[in-house]
Amino acid sequence: MSNTVVATEIEGKAWGGGNEPLKASYGKMMMWFFIVSDALTFSGFLAAYGFSRFKFIDYWPIADEVFTHVPFLHGQELPMIYVAFMTFVLIMSSVTMVLAVDAGHHLNKGKVTIYMFLTIIGGLIFVGSQAWEWATFIKGDFGAVQTKGGNILQFVDADGHRVALRDFVVGEHTERTEHGRENGLWFVEEGTLPTYTVEEVVSGLEAHENILVRTQLLNEHGEKTVLSRAESLKQLKNNGTHVVEGANLKENEYGSPLFADFFFFITGFHGFHVFSGVIINIIIFFNVILGTYEKRKNYEMVEKVGLYWHFVDLVWVFVFTFFYLV
Repeated sequence: MSNTVVATEIEGKAWGGGNEPLKASYGKMMMWFFIVSDALTFSGFLAAYGFSRFKFIDYWPIADEVFTHVPFLHGQELPMIYVAFMTFVLIMSSVTMVLAVDAGHHLNKGKVTIYMFLTIIGGLIFVGSQAWEWATFIKGDFGAVQTKGGNILQFVDADGHRVALRDFVVGEHTERTEHGRENGLWFVEEGTLPTYTVEEVVSGLEAHENILVRTQLLNEHGEKTVLSRAESLKQLKNNGTHVVEGANLKENEYGSPLFADFFFFITGFHGFHVFSGVIINIIIFFNVILGTYEKRKNYEMVEKVGLYWHFVDLVWVFVFTFFYLV
């Protein structure tokens, strides 16, 4: 009988509702649950990306040729420089968040305010940089021609350097009408017409003997295959269907459209997380200024949003590795 009483007392102490698992509050535990579930979501997306890349490895765009732009330095080939800058800014914002949490543990309102402000600035720079990168990727730089089979034909000079369509194609400025309801094509959708037609590209290629066609197929050296002069003209004349400028969910001047699909989806999903984190940080920042957490004698909210921010930074390390480095 006494053993039953003792067991009941122990059970009441263990499950009475006052315990904190792993010495964490309810709020932090819920944040950890969210982070774990979100990590599984990102893992699924990156696994799908890895599978698709492995399946189409011979046609996948080369990241060093896609992400070469830097703001205010147009026309210069600087692979990965700006992406590395974005990554550095996001990692440093994680450092300032650590400092903000540490200052909160010491109830130092002034330092929490400063470090939270720096974290918000870092997040805004990253989100703005990602928006600029999207705009640049969508706009494109060189232009290409898509074939009947959906492959992409790019153009290079004798040294293998990319050549933009505007450098050798002259538009004839003939009037072209977009498909639409007003001209009887009710079930045909068409986006903005490209700057040039395939015929104009063919004429430009014929007039410049030093320009060759490069396919999206990678050779044994991991470089895209450059065709001979005769084969270049043959491929363009016989298989070219339309000009592609930039990238979207259907076409991609840099190569496989799947690359653009995953890029927009995964980096957009991550960008949404960063933007959400910035908004939450701003709310917490103003609460710090108003002295809300100082009155509570704890800055646990700063610590909870810090967990989320570190998670977002960690995810970007994997996204950066998958899309830009591998």
